Amino acid sequence: MKLIITGALGHIGSYLISQLENQRIKFDKIILIDNLSSQRYSSLFNLSRSLHFEFYQEDVRYFKFENILNNNDIVVHLAAITNAAESFHNSDEVEKNNFNSTKKLADLCYKKKAKLIHISSTSVYGTQKNIVNENCDKTELKPQSPYASTKLKEEDYLKKLFSKGLKGVILRFGTIFGNSIGMRFHTAVNKFCLQSSLNLELTIWRYSYHQKRPYLDIEDAKNAIFHIIKEDLFNSEIYNVLTCNSTVAEIVEIIKKTRKHTKVKFVDNQIMNQLSYEVCKNKFEKTNFIFKGNIENQIYKTLNQFSSIKNENER
Repeated sequence: MKLIITGALGHIGSYLISQLENQRIKFDKIILIDNLSSQRYSSLFNLSRSLHFEFYQEDVRYFKFENILNNNDIVVHLAAITNAAESFHNSDEVEKNNFNSTKKLADLCYKKKAKLIHISSTSVYGTQKNIVNENCDKTELKPQSPYASTKLKEEDYLKKLFSKGLKGVILRFGTIFGNSIGMRFHTAVNKFCLQSSLNLELTIWRYSYHQKRPYLDIEDAKNAIFHIIKEDLFNSEIYNVLTCNSTVAEIVEIIKKTRKHTKVKFVDNQIMNQLSYEVCKNKFEKTNFIFKGNIENQIYKTLNQFSSIKNENER
């Protein structure tokens, strides 16, 4: 049995592959696929020598999975253009890349009888007045970006294949935070940590400060994927996977505990975290999964990565 990971060198993938040695799961091979568009070569550093890794610098849309994919192999599909804010400027590219790569991979998993873990996003819910769960009717889903709309389209396609016999699961991840060698800084928690460490103002849309959003500790993200594999939970279900629902105000206050000079600049244009919604995670917890992540601890760890940087007003 092989483990195949697309987008293997990104924020989540790089952490996942660095932790494989600590899992009691045996794979004949671990195949890593990434197009290196983000130049994260360092994600390949210091991988366990006790495991059999193979790396392919390939675009998922054109890679010949049929040459490596066999019955009962497991595919973790992380590859995607993930910047929701930027997707307004490149919606055609997001659609072409994200949906087409998912469709191709799902079709091959179905044909080859492999198992698929598909990473979707809680952003498919959009703005909601009440706490929402996986039973939310499609007519109630309100994706607010081309990225989120494409994720919903991918889910719809996968559900059709599930009904035909594809063994898979859809995980709606909250916004990732926490350290990995391939981490990114365009999402709220990590971006705020970086801005504060560089003594830059945290620019926040005025009306978003007390709005809630779902966030996911990278440790919980990794554990959720391994939980699916260990429990063989390829049951065609959709699960919300998030550590907590937090407001921007709560995140800023945690940062200020360590970075007391942190300043916030409120603006009237919607630039970040303009949506408010709270997501329920009970369904995934009922599979005997325990969320152990902690947003305060991860913010401290991220800020500590930049602790050597000193600015004039801190001396």
